[in-house]
Amino acid sequence: MFGPKVKLSPDLYERLKKTASIAGYSSVDEFVIHILEQAAADSEQVESEEEVRKRLQGLGYIE
Repeated sequence: MFGPKVKLSPDLYERLKKTASIAGYSSVDEFVIHILEQAAADSEQVESEEEVRKRLQGLGYIE
């Protein structure tokens, strides 16, 4: 995989390597990408819920 890189401490890398192996990922890269994609999706969902809340407040349904 060629592209941006993130530096990890050796200790964190080893922890991720063990966790990725236990979880059945083929590499640390695959595991980290999956976790980061989930975190990004979760934060996008939080923003969407916030937008809905503001809209409902504007309509007077909630305070």
